[in-house]
Amino acid sequence: MKTPRSFQLLSVLGVVVVAIVLDRAAAYFSGIERVLPDLAGEGVLLLAWAIGHCDTLDGSVVTAARKALETGNVNHVLPWVRSQDEPEIRHAFKHAMSVRKLGPQARQLADTHFFETLVRVHRASEGAPYTGLKPAGSDLGPAAPAADQALEDGSVDAVMKLLTDAVRVGVRQHFHAAMSRRNFALDDVAAGREYVEAYVPYVHYIERLWDVATGAALDHPPEHSAHEHQHSVHVH
Repeated sequence: MKTPRSFQLLSVLGVVVVAIVLDRAAAYFSGIERVLPDLAGEGVLLLAWAIGHCDTLDGSVVTAARKALETGNVNHVLPWVRSQDEPEIRHAFKHAMSVRKLGPQARQLADTHFFETLVRVHRASEGAPYTGLKPAGSDLGPAAPAADQALEDGSVDAVMKLLTDAVRVGVRQHFHAAMSRRNFALDDVAAGREYVEAYVPYVHYIERLWDVATGAALDHPPEHSAHEHQHSVHVH
């Protein structure tokens, strides 16, 4: 007896739903595994800086995924993944293209699963956990949009101003917080601790900026440097 098409569609949708659930579960646990080591130190900030707008539905990665599915050409998304991850993306793309032919509901599920797979794999290459797709229009701050707009305009001047203004404010705030607490009486331990509480973030802020600016942050995670134990404390 011939199986009704509606039953076939439901079966396929069931497989897709199960695949999505398993994929999300794997992404969740692998994300935790990757982020836990960073929680021990300053890696959390660098992890946050590594995460751009790649997980939004109107971000660069999903936009490339939509184009790949619309044109049937996986090459639109391959630049967003490492060569060793290419087989997984090719397989996911082929599966999505097949399921999309089964109807509107199947198409939507297949597209979403492909978006999630691509974003998860891309973020893994950045050392970032997959935390789900974010809605289009999410407020990610001015940096990523400015970076994209600079490429559209062919000029990086606006980005340079945005960054230098933000860095200038941040450096001054950290500097003044430490400077205002620098001179304290030797017997005033509480005041000494207040100074250290301002000094450490100040130095770490400068170090992180330097590491990111020079590319050092991409080569190794930041460490608590010996400088932290050698700073001069002005007491009177």
